[in-house]
Amino acid sequence: MTCVVRGTRAWLLLLVVSGGASVVTAQATSSRRLSQASASTDTGMVGVEALPVVGMTVSDMDRSIAFYRDVLTFQVTSDVEISGDEFEHLSGVFGARVRVVRMRLADESIELTQYLTPRGRPIPLDSRSNDGWFQHVAIIVSDMDAAYRRLRAQRVEHASTGPQRLPDSNPNAGGIKAFYFKDPDQHVLEVLQFPREKGSTKWHRQAGDTLFLGIDHTAIVSRSTEASLAFYRDLLGMTVAGTSENFGTEQEHLNNVFGARLRITALRAASGPGVELLEYLAPSDGRPFPPDLRSNDVGHWETTLTVRSAARAAEQLRRAGTPTVSSGVTTVTDASLGFRTAFLVRDPDGHVVRLAERR
Repeated sequence: MTCVVRGTRAWLLLLVVSGGASVVTAQATSSRRLSQASASTDTGMVGVEALPVVGMTVSDMDRSIAFYRDVLTFQVTSDVEISGDEFEHLSGVFGARVRVVRMRLADESIELTQYLTPRGRPIPLDSRSNDGWFQHVAIIVSDMDAAYRRLRAQRVEHASTGPQRLPDSNPNAGGIKAFYFKDPDQHVLEVLQFPREKGSTKWHRQAGDTLFLGIDHTAIVSRSTEASLAFYRDLLGMTVAGTSENFGTEQEHLNNVFGARLRITALRAASGPGVELLEYLAPSDGRPFPPDLRSNDVGHWETTLTVRSAARAAEQLRRAGTPTVSSGVTTVTDASLGFRTAFLVRDPDGHVVRLAERR
């Protein structure tokens, strides 16, 4: 494997080996298999430690860097090119050569990956927020009005009709202000402002002259909250941090889905952003996660969770019947890549999770 490093902190991105049948199988059997996980393993849950980064595939790295840097004030922390036979086997993409850039906003990071070869498919233009492949990151802002003015000045594409203030009639979400928009590749992003009594205290401590404060969570569409909880909570060991059922005109215009009624569940590891499950109770016409989505397709996202032992985690997930997307646990010898071993699995809906053992 050949690596050309352009920064002092380069990470190897282990990408998806897509398997059409595995996604369908995961959706059909996840509840039964994952409910048996604790009984079938003698060591209990995996016990993830942190969520250090959320990644996505992009089509033009320089354009994406400019967007996240100039519009949202992220800063580049590493830049690496990866190619070679080993990576081709890991990613399942013959002739793969990728450029991976990590960008940081305050304490949180995103990871952007461009396939220099071969290029994948763009995100479908008719994608909606209730489609199974939907995922976003929520960026906390200190002033929603100022953030919206900045985004409008930068001519970002709307995904919501405009910023929405969730009503006080919803005690768990009332007073939260939110807005969905899109990056140059049509990835949906969210800016979010918490009222004083909601959200982590860190977001209120950081308020002031800084507009974009950091990433609170990544949100994913879930067809079954119970199946997703069996994976993220009961098997991986994340903790439920809050729940809400959101509906009404504000939620409809935020998601841009008429009649939207969502069951929302927030999960967290010991540190880092959370994972938010979005189950659409209505409408029920969201399309499932595409079984042929590959890592070089721009619709690909992956969420990294760190574990104490990747080998042990892999064995626990194997016993639980979790679909894997890597050929196995991979050991990385180059210390500059940031983790020791890692592998990829799919959650019950097909979303990709990278489990990594830190050095």
